[in-house]
Amino acid sequence: MTQAKPRFKTFEQYAELDPSDLPEGNYELVNGELIELPPESDLNVMIAGFLCSALLQFVPHYLIRRGTEVFVTSRTVTSRYPDLMVLSEEGQAALEGARRSAITINMPAPALVIEVVSPGKPGSDNYDRDYVEKPKEFAARGIPEFWQVDPDRAVVTVLTLKGETYRSRAFRGSERIVSLTFLDLQLTANQILNAGR
Repeated sequence: MTQAKPRFKTFEQYAELDPSDLPEGNYELVNGELIELPPESDLNVMIAGFLCSALLQFVPHYLIRRGTEVFVTSRTVTSRYPDLMVLSEEGQAALEGARRSAITINMPAPALVIEVVSPGKPGSDNYDRDYVEKPKEFAARGIPEFWQVDPDRAVVTVLTLKGETYRSRAFRGSERIVSLTFLDLQLTANQILNAGR
């Protein structure tokens, strides 16, 4: 990740910006600085696209989002760009007429967030961000279901919110994904990890 110069003294300054006032690309706000997200791998893009097409069986297209920012509350990070999100009808209604595609703190939380995990060993920045920080942030945000799709470890982990923390269940190989959000989903871990190929 490359760092942009510090720009914001308060989160409210950032939240009120028009999209045209932001630099091109996707950034997350960390300690008042915009941190540019690295380009996605082609496999990540294919996995997100495959999941988007699979979820269209269950929800209308306007509830499925790529490139939508979700504001979170943590010690340092105040926004994330998940690989894929499914909004509730209430969340979609709250976004209508918004200047930028961002789920703010006062809007209903997404029903589901999916992240394709970046490569990294425990203790690395990528690992800590995807496996330690994001679950805490998304749980605190009240997101009922969070998937971690990890091609390097060949596992799809479904985290379900119980109280204020997630309970996780890992799926590998030909195991069918069990989702409380999409009970009729008929996908295996392999189908997701191989982007349906």
